[in-house]
Amino acid sequence: MAVDWLLFLHLAGAFLYVAGGVAAATLRTSAMRRERPSEIALLLRAVRPFIPLIGIGLLLVVVFGIWLADRLAIGLGTGWISATFALLGWVVVVGAVAGRQDRHTRELAERLAAEGDAPSAELERRLHDPLNLALNASLLAATIAIVALMVWKP
Repeated sequence: MAVDWLLFLHLAGAFLYVAGGVAAATLRTSAMRRERPSEIALLLRAVRPFIPLIGIGLLLVVVFGIWLADRLAIGLGTGWISATFALLGWVVVVGAVAGRQDRHTRELAERLAAEGDAPSAELERRLHDPLNLALNASLLAATIAIVALMVWKP
C-alpha cells in the first residue's frame, strides 16, 4: 500500500478518535449542567454512539500508524512512538474505567427519570465525582499529547 494511503487512513483514524472524544466530552459536560434526571439520562445516552467511533479511530491509528512507521523505516522503539503507545494504553484503560462510571451514572439517571424525574443529590454527586472528572481530564490531556506527538514528532 502506498505511503500516502497509509497516512490518509492513519489520519482518518485520528480524526475519528478525536471527534468522538470531543463529542462524548461535550455531551457529558452538558449533562453536568442539568438537574432533571431525564435530561441527564438523554445526554449521557447520546454519548453511546460515539464510543465505537472512538474505538474504530484508535484501531485505525494503531494499525495504520504501525504500518506507516514500518514503511518509513521508523522504529517502534523511537521515543515519540513509545510515548504515544504509552498514552494510548492509558486512554484505553482509563477510558474503560471512566466509561463504566459514566454508564452507572446514566443508569441511575434513567431509573430516577422513571421514578418521577426529581433532582437527586446522589446523581449530582456522581456527575461531579472528583475522581471521575480527573480521569476524564486525563483522557483529554492524553489526547492532546498524542496529537502533539504525532504532529511534531520530537
